[in-house]
Amino acid sequence: MSRLSRSTPDAQGLSAAALDSFVGALDAAESEIQTLMVLRHGQVVLEQSWEPYRPDDRHLLFSVSKSFTSTAIGLAIDAGLLSLDDPVISFFNADELPETVSDNLAAMTVRHLLTMTTGHSKDTVDALSRDRRMVKIFLGLDVENEPGSQFVYNSGATYMLSAILQRLTGERLLDYLRPRLFEPLGISEATWQVSKEGVTVGGWGLSVNTESLACFGQLLLQHGVWEGEQLVPAEWFEAASSKQVPNENEENPDSHQGYGFQYWRGRHNTYRADGAFGQFVIIVPEHDAVVVTTSASNNAQEIMNVVWDHLLPALEGKDVPTVPRPAKLELPPPSGPAPAGGDGTTYRFSERNNAGLKAVRIDADGTGTFSFEDPDGNGTHDLVCAAGDWREQSAPDALGDAGAGTGDRVVTSAVGVDGAFVATLRWVETPFLASLSCRGTDGTMTVEGKLNVSFGPTEFTLSSDSSEAMSQS
Repeated sequence: MSRLSRSTPDAQGLSAAALDSFVGALDAAESEIQTLMVLRHGQVVLEQSWEPYRPDDRHLLFSVSKSFTSTAIGLAIDAGLLSLDDPVISFFNADELPETVSDNLAAMTVRHLLTMTTGHSKDTVDALSRDRRMVKIFLGLDVENEPGSQFVYNSGATYMLSAILQRLTGERLLDYLRPRLFEPLGISEATWQVSKEGVTVGGWGLSVNTESLACFGQLLLQHGVWEGEQLVPAEWFEAASSKQVPNENEENPDSHQGYGFQYWRGRHNTYRADGAFGQFVIIVPEHDAVVVTTSASNNAQEIMNVVWDHLLPALEGKDVPTVPRPAKLELPPPSGPAPAGGDGTTYRFSERNNAGLKAVRIDADGTGTFSFEDPDGNGTHDLVCAAGDWREQSAPDALGDAGAGTGDRVVTSAVGVDGAFVATLRWVETPFLASLSCRGTDGTMTVEGKLNVSFGPTEFTLSSDSSEAMSQS
């Protein structure tokens, strides 16, 4: 059921042709857009998805999660549970603190966590091994600089905000937000990753659908009011979306306009919730507009450039560069001849890889079966790839560390390229796509893998363990 009202562009002062050009420009960009929604005056004037993506599916949001965590902290402050100036160490037990608490650690406050000015010289998230005590590890790290002295993007800081909230309320972050934010906004599909120590990870790992993101964006634009009720104090959103600290050390023009409480300031007096690979909730207050994208982009600045070059003029009532909009918005499977059949041998891989691939079997009919490690490391699940249109399947988390938190819905296809079986797999509740080129020679399978986006390497090569190859009976 739709939670936002729909309107024609003309009724909200926009040109339908201009919005078509905006869609055309996004489609023509190097960045892969998966879903899109634009609101004007609280009305949805544009909603699109590129097949096989669907706007109703949950989508992994990466650091957009941080803005939801910030909202939870604002609600907790309003409830009198904590303050911005409370020391971080005050929330934790003596056995979680280092033997010697440095002056800089002692000086670190909730405000410093929110503004990414903890005093660390780099993001702490890689140091917080996700199968150990992340809170204790964070508190034990050197705080090289005085808190408040410099902006350094730090997902570990957001994890600590979630841990603090859980200590204060006895509830995980998702459970705390459910009655206070998600249920009033009609967000029923939300899932959020939890660490091995039982804390909602906070800085990443939230999945909701496109309309839910748009509802959150509209709540931000309305300073916390939803259907006449003040869900979040207006003062919190005003402070959170304002420039709290400078961040000129960031490279992209929309990323060095200042940072708030887990929100980025942008050009044109905008602010946004921002997740890796182009997950955006962009608020344009001067034009009463919200822009939401989910995408797979290695250059997310490009998406914002298209917004400023093609949508902003439309909001301003100016002429917009004409870009043809395709008749169908889709991300089709690779085209090419059907792959040749194999002999049904299962080739196994013990070497760890970015895709979590454990085994490959190619049958005589040209169907490939790919086994991936389950997220808990206890077993595998299979995905089948064959020539033709996308084949829809379901699977638990996939892509190993690269795609932790991936969703259930997967589409696959395969083609033959120079004698290789080339499988393409899209985890469509995420940005992730894997291309696996498989070639068997002399009893060994070699797989050349490519990921479209990743926090680590995007390419890898695997050779099967010959001694473990087994023919299917």
